[in-house]
Amino acid sequence: MAIEHARARALPKPWGVVDRRPWSNASHDGGAIGEIWYERPDHAAADPALLLKLLFTSQPLSIQVHPGDTFARSMGLPNGKTEAWYVLSAAPEAKIALGLKRRLTPQQLREAVENGSISDLVVWRAVSADDVIFVPAGTIHAIGAGLVIAELQQRSDATFRLFDHGRQRTLHVENAIAAANVGPAAFQVRTEQLTAERTLLVSSPYFVFERIDLAADSAWCMEAERETWFLVLSGQVSAGSFVLVTGDALFAQSDRVDIHAGPTGMVGLAAYTGGSPVSHLLQRAGQLDAIDGGPPRPSQAPTFLPRTENVTATSKPMDLSR
Repeated sequence: MAIEHARARALPKPWGVVDRRPWSNASHDGGAIGEIWYERPDHAAADPALLLKLLFTSQPLSIQVHPGDTFARSMGLPNGKTEAWYVLSAAPEAKIALGLKRRLTPQQLREAVENGSISDLVVWRAVSADDVIFVPAGTIHAIGAGLVIAELQQRSDATFRLFDHGRQRTLHVENAIAAANVGPAAFQVRTEQLTAERTLLVSSPYFVFERIDLAADSAWCMEAERETWFLVLSGQVSAGSFVLVTGDALFAQSDRVDIHAGPTGMVGLAAYTGGSPVSHLLQRAGQLDAIDGGPPRPSQAPTFLPRTENVTATSKPMDLSR
C-alpha cells in the first residue's frame, strides 16, 4: 500500500528550455531543462513499471525508435518502450513526426540515415494543445521544437537514434533497423468519454492513460489497485495528505486515495498499468460509501496553501534519452 507525493527530477538537455512555468518554478543555475521525471520519493523503493515525465523543447529532438519487449530482452534489457504523448502546449508551428512516408527495405533505411534523407522521409504533423499521440515500440518518431508534452512510457531508456540534427551524438543505426517498423504509422487516436470526469486517451497492453476533469469543491475517491500516477495540469486538489497544484504528481498503489478538488476545480492526467480501463477508478465520495455499505463519511474541504517546490535537478548524463 502506498500514497506518495512524487519527486520531480529535472534533467538538463541541450534542446530544453529555461522558463518552465507554470509546470515548474524551480531554477537550475539558469540552464535549460528538457525533461522532468516523476519518481517515487524513496530511492530504495522498487522501480515502477511506468515512467511519467514532462518534455520541454526549444529545438527538434532526434529522429529515433524504441525497441519492443522481445528485441530489448535479447539485449539484456528488462523490457521495451511503448509510449504515449499528451500535448500540453504548442507553438503555432509545432509538429511531431510519426512513421515514414513509405515502406523501406533495411538497406534503404540504412542509406537514408547515412545521407541524412531520413529527415525528409518521416511524416511530420502539426499538433496543438490536447492532442494525443500513441507511439508503439518500433515506430520511428521525433518531437519538434516549441512543445510541452506529458509523456507516459514503459520504464526504459532504450533509444536508438537515426538522425540528430548535427549534435554529434552517437547514432544506433543497426539496432534501429532491427527494431523499427520501417513504414507508415497510424496518427489517429480515438479518445473515449468514460464518465463525465474521465476521458480515455490511450489504452495499451502496457498502460492506460486518462484525462481527469473534476468540478470545483467536489470530493472523490481514487481506487489505485494497480500502479497509478496522477498529475495535476491545472487547478489544485488535496490527495490523501498532500496538496497538489499544477505540475505536481502523486504515486499510489494498492490503496485508496481521497481527493478533494479546489475552488476552481482540477484538470489532470491519470496513468496506470494494465491493458484496460478500471471501471471504478474514480468514484464520488458518497457513491463509494454506498458501495461499501457504510454510512456517509463527512467531507471537509481542505485548506489550500501556497505551492512548495518538490523538484530535484540532476546533471547525470542520459545519452540514450532523446
